[in-house]
Amino acid sequence: MFQKVLIAEDLDSINLAIDYVVRELAIAEIHHVKYCDDAIPKIKRALADGKPFDLLISDLSFKEDGRKVTLASGEELITAVKNIQPELPVLVYSIEDRNYRIKSLFEVQHINGFVLKGRDSILQLKKAIQAIFESDQPYLAPELKHILVDKTTATIEPIDIQIIKHLSEGVQQEEMEQVFKQKGIAPNSKSTIEKRIGKLKLLFRANNTVHLVAMAKDLGLI
Repeated sequence: MFQKVLIAEDLDSINLAIDYVVRELAIAEIHHVKYCDDAIPKIKRALADGKPFDLLISDLSFKEDGRKVTLASGEELITAVKNIQPELPVLVYSIEDRNYRIKSLFEVQHINGFVLKGRDSILQLKKAIQAIFESDQPYLAPELKHILVDKTTATIEPIDIQIIKHLSEGVQQEEMEQVFKQKGIAPNSKSTIEKRIGKLKLLFRANNTVHLVAMAKDLGLI
C-alpha cells in the first residue's frame, strides 16, 4: 500500500473524511494542504529528502479567501505536480460531474482515478486508492466508466470547446474570427470557424447555434 500521501482539500469536514479512509488503509504518512500553492514546496522537499510522496489526492475547486495564489485549481496543481514528479499517481475527489471535464482529466492531465463526491463516496474513495495501488489502469466508479469510452466527446477538439463557449457568452458567429484573433486563439479564420460550427451541429443534430449551446451544456462540455 502507499506509504506517503498528500491531500489537497480546503474543507475541514472533507479533509477529516479522507484522512479516515487513508488511515484505514494503514498509510503511514499523511500530509494536508488547503491551498494548491502549498503542495508544490512539500512535493519538492520530499523529493530532495529522498522520501517522495507516492499518491496525491486532490479536489478541483478551491474557494477564494483573499489570499493571492498562483495555482487556483486542482487542474493547475496537477499540471504543476506532473512537471515536478511525472510518475506521481493522482486521484481526484470532486463534485465535478461534467463528462467532458472528467474525461479531459484522464486524457490531458493523465490522472489515475476519479471519485465523485456524494453518497457512498467514502467507500468509493477507499476502493479507488486500493485499485490505483494494485493496477496501472485508470479508476472510475462503475456508474462513470462510460465517460472514458464516450465517442462523442472523443471527436471534439479544444478549439470546438472555445467556439461553443464563446457562442454561449453571446459572441455571434460572424464576430468570432475577430474575437479569436484578439485573444490569440487559433485556428481563427472565418472559414474554419464556420466549418467547425457546421460539424458540431451535425454531430449534436442541433437545429441552430442556440440549440448547439444548450446540448453542449447538457453534456457538460461547457
